[in-house]
Amino acid sequence: MAAQITALTDKFTQALERLESAKPFAKSMYQTDVFQTSIELAGSKEGLQAIYEKAPLFDKAGVFNGGPWEDASKLQAPFVGGSFQVKGVNSIIELLSEMRMLSIAKGDYEHEKVSASEAKDFLNEVLALNLDLLFPPETEASRINTGEHIERAERLFQFLGEELSFNAIAAKIVSEIDRLTVQRPIMTSRIEKMINMANHMTQSNIEEESKQALLKYAKALAAVSPLSEKYNSLREYRLALKEASESEWAKEAEAFASSMNETGLVSPYHAIFIRFLNRANPDLIPAALELSETGTASFNANTSFIHDFIQLGIHPETRQSIYGLSRMLNRGVLTQDPIIPGIRRLFELDIHPKVKKALLKPEYEQGGITANGVLLAGIASVLGQPLGVGQGLNPTCQSARAISLWAQHGIGQLLDLLARAARDNDIDITFEGEVIHSSQIEGGVADEIHYELDSVSVVLVPHLDKVYNEMMKRTFLRGEDGHKWVNPEFYGEWIPRGFKNLIDPLTGAVVNYEAFVRLFYATHHPDYNEGYELIYPNPVGIYITNVHGKLLGLHAVSIQRIDKDPEGEYRIYFYNPNNDSGQNWGKGVEPSVRGNGELEGESSLPFAEFVSRMYAFHYNPYEQGDTYMVEDSIVEEVRKMAQESWGQDYTWLS
Repeated sequence: MAAQITALTDKFTQALERLESAKPFAKSMYQTDVFQTSIELAGSKEGLQAIYEKAPLFDKAGVFNGGPWEDASKLQAPFVGGSFQVKGVNSIIELLSEMRMLSIAKGDYEHEKVSASEAKDFLNEVLALNLDLLFPPETEASRINTGEHIERAERLFQFLGEELSFNAIAAKIVSEIDRLTVQRPIMTSRIEKMINMANHMTQSNIEEESKQALLKYAKALAAVSPLSEKYNSLREYRLALKEASESEWAKEAEAFASSMNETGLVSPYHAIFIRFLNRANPDLIPAALELSETGTASFNANTSFIHDFIQLGIHPETRQSIYGLSRMLNRGVLTQDPIIPGIRRLFELDIHPKVKKALLKPEYEQGGITANGVLLAGIASVLGQPLGVGQGLNPTCQSARAISLWAQHGIGQLLDLLARAARDNDIDITFEGEVIHSSQIEGGVADEIHYELDSVSVVLVPHLDKVYNEMMKRTFLRGEDGHKWVNPEFYGEWIPRGFKNLIDPLTGAVVNYEAFVRLFYATHHPDYNEGYELIYPNPVGIYITNVHGKLLGLHAVSIQRIDKDPEGEYRIYFYNPNNDSGQNWGKGVEPSVRGNGELEGESSLPFAEFVSRMYAFHYNPYEQGDTYMVEDSIVEEVRKMAQESWGQDYTWLS
């Protein structure tokens, strides 16, 4: 690598020298060599450092001649992110421009129009406006908008973040951590990365409110209790617990439970403490989990089962599942007859070698955790946080939605599928009388599965993805959207058989949009549907749009409930499996994850705004009001929002 970087750096230097010696009218002929070599160098952190070291030469050589980046004093931070989103030469010129600004900010390049402080302010604003590049999300939008140019931009922002102080954007980072933690995802790696990167800010001169918030989050991931703060290692802490008094144990339990419930994050010390109590004082476990009355009753009725569960599944490496265990007990799901036998079957299940390999990360094996233990930790999280299941970097929203739905209303089915997938590396689901085996299918919606997922998804998603895709293939020639038949068979009998799609399958155009909107209002809006309430989550199809309202693709979500928000406005509360439900969908449509009556893991939109992004839904034809009662003004409002966003990519016939 070092020799390669040296060779590329020499090549870059020579390209700059040729550009510098070229006449002004010929500069454009030599810029291309600089841009091409920059692309090669920007493929690594070492290469970025090599680019930075040459940044003081950029202006003199003419790197930016004849383009919008030529005058550094006229650059505007809000335009930077857009340049990085576009493939082509603009993204690499933007990278070189940021390197020039960094060189000015650090005093390595004295610019006649831009001071060091102005350059630093500019870069801080760029970082604050592009946290998605500094801390890349795992969302539908990021999965679609990926590529070498995006990876290069993310690498640059990591470089900028390390070279600059984050102090100027501390409040923004805290707000972003708040927004993500309140959604209570099962997978918290992105949140933890943000906290760990921002932790050093607490030693700097930032606003006290931001400092305390960052300290709270940093402690939540580390030593959050009175006793754990005294020790630098888990081993020392475990030894200290043995010598501590019961009153000290009680204080530990209170501190851990309070932090976990406030932040949704779990400390590895918490896992050590739970494992210790499991042997020494099980009666304190409800306090350490901050169980409700229902949760405590569930614990007391199943102490032997929970003891074994903790022994196998709760470890520092699987610590986040403690939050799931708490929520699982508080849901009272263990009172359902098939649940405990279904989970207990996982204790000693003979797991298929391929599945075992997918489950056992290196840190798990080093910690002496079995694949069965990893699976148990995962089922605690999924049953405790059904709306925390995420699809990761996979186009598998249908599969994630299935796991979430079954975790709410079909736990026995979920456990049975999980056991079969783990043991046999195969599942079967019947579609219209024919059994479909996942092991007999080649390929699914996803070309490959990225395994940064919760362990239940790691086991099930590859199979669910194949089966769902096969079901859809079998409906291709029916002249209608295959979801009409596939969803009830795939998800379960609680999916209504009525189905409406606004796209004509033959022409691909939007047809009879007015009828689509009126029917949804008549079957779902409490003011128009004769008072019928939503009993089970309803799987619907939506258009994913970016911050400008431009169409990105199709996506699967579930309507959880429809209710009035604190302001008295009807909202649709929904589950979004794409890992971050608070994204901006553009044109003023921005799902909320808190502050509007959302329950844990839900996001929401005002009724009309949600409808404006829908393309398909299920409904019960026996539970609907009169469509003609829906006012024309409502239909026109929804149509306008739709046509000004995703609708620009479609032909509208009616």
